[in-house]
Amino acid sequence: MKTGHPYPLGNAPELADMLAFLKRIGLTAAVGIVPADAVLPAMSVRGGAVVYDPARPGRVGDLLHEAGHLAVTDPALRDTLSQVGDDPAEEMAAIAWSYAAAMAIGVPIGTLFHPGYKGGPDYLIAAFAGGSFIGLPMLQYWRMAARDSEDGPRFPAMRTWLRPPCATA
Repeated sequence: MKTGHPYPLGNAPELADMLAFLKRIGLTAAVGIVPADAVLPAMSVRGGAVVYDPARPGRVGDLLHEAGHLAVTDPALRDTLSQVGDDPAEEMAAIAWSYAAAMAIGVPIGTLFHPGYKGGPDYLIAAFAGGSFIGLPMLQYWRMAARDSEDGPRFPAMRTWLRPPCATA
């Protein structure tokens, strides 16, 4: 099986580690029915959870990206989220968050930024490998990751995996 290749999500070797990680940090991923018109073929966000169908083909790396949307959502809205928003800042933050999560779990970057990911993974793989972390400023703004001027571990290490209430500079 090629890394990141679309095959039934239930067969993805990284799935168990991803699910354990999400549970540990307080996010919910649940098996369920994914509508045929969902943006991603095997998963969606519903009721503040990532819902996935393990029998449908999909890319397991997308599970982390969708979880990233939940993680960076205002916590007052997180449990009611039934679709991913289109806020550009949250989209970039979800990309950075999913990278940090992948590194924490040990998921290969090619599984996260897979062929077909947002028009092609090459730019993102090169940017993150080179230390240009798209979306990191939002994670820092929300106090989820340390700023360069602060003590503590550097990104992709996170201070907190979930956006805290009233998180501002």
